[in-house]
Amino acid sequence: MATAASGLQIAAVRPSFSSSRRLFKAGAAILGDNCKAASWNKLTSACHISSVIPFQRSFTSSSIKFDKFFTKAMSEASDNKPASGLPIDLRGKRAFIAGVADDNGYGWAIAKSLAAAGAEILVGTWVPALNIFESSLRRGKFDESRVLPDGSLMEITKVYPLDAVFDNLEDVPEDVKTNKRYAGSSNWTVEEVAESVKKDFGSIDILVHSLANGPEVTKPLLETSRKGYLAALSASSYSYVSLLKHFVPIMNPGGSSISLTYIASERIIPGYGGGMSSAKAALESDTRVLAFEAGRKHKIRVNTISAGPLRSRAAKAIGFIDMMIDYSLANAPLQKELSAEEVGNTAAFLASPLASAITGAVIYVDNGLNAMGVGVDSPIFEELDIPKDKH
Repeated sequence: MATAASGLQIAAVRPSFSSSRRLFKAGAAILGDNCKAASWNKLTSACHISSVIPFQRSFTSSSIKFDKFFTKAMSEASDNKPASGLPIDLRGKRAFIAGVADDNGYGWAIAKSLAAAGAEILVGTWVPALNIFESSLRRGKFDESRVLPDGSLMEITKVYPLDAVFDNLEDVPEDVKTNKRYAGSSNWTVEEVAESVKKDFGSIDILVHSLANGPEVTKPLLETSRKGYLAALSASSYSYVSLLKHFVPIMNPGGSSISLTYIASERIIPGYGGGMSSAKAALESDTRVLAFEAGRKHKIRVNTISAGPLRSRAAKAIGFIDMMIDYSLANAPLQKELSAEEVGNTAAFLASPLASAITGAVIYVDNGLNAMGVGVDSPIFEELDIPKDKH
């Protein structure tokens, strides 16, 4: 059989078939975001806190049907002709994704897109979640979510225990060292994980930061404690500085580093508290500075993706995410629900040579919601002839 070239080609298409079916033709797999065999719609980050906005909206997404946009990912199987278009080809590249704890997260979605483009996948999993994650992988619980566009399963070469709040063992307090949730695991600080990856593989090409935590995220900023505020910055922004600091020395020149942010960094988002908006602002500021430093010293590109609202497990636990998705559907320029697949594909592009001149950037993947200055669903605009998707 002809060897399949694993270039990931991205194109927006409107489906003419049921989203619960998959259509295979000439080696191409067109996946709907409700497809059971390859459901990417449910992939949002368990370690990245999505938008949580307590806007008191009365509308629901169930009353309006929105056309879905799909990603066409193809594996060309021809030795005689080159792949058409501009393929994202990451064969021979190795990626480390920090913040994968299940198949319901941004980190997983990014890993999947990178794998579809041919990259080797390594992941860092929060220590207390490590046993459950590895057990689920072994038992095949994630097999449905591992299906790639060519029908193969995403392979995770190695899973490393990781707690990015601690740079080295000296930073770990005694109560954490003796905590039963950390029992049986070792070498899980940022410095130790970087050393382990170097020992095991020598180098990486792609670093992904899919981590965030705000212990007081439900509290207004005026009610946030110093401890809660600093904890949010430590886990959600400085952790990225620490990861780059320790991984850059083992990243190959021309490599790419990507993090995840949210528009609360620059807009007032009631309900996204506990210092999390400040942490995202710091993350974006650090992205620009790190892009300069890592670019000049190591030829590494540094970018961050500002993703729109998604139904992540973490967001559901906090609340308001369904309301925010409804708000986005009603007010974004593109009236469709965002899928984690779209965030993953953006990360694959940023990690590829196609984005070789992009660094220090905040890339919005939110159906254009960031561009809006007002909520067009407001009664104030009832008399205006604003186009709306009524399908």
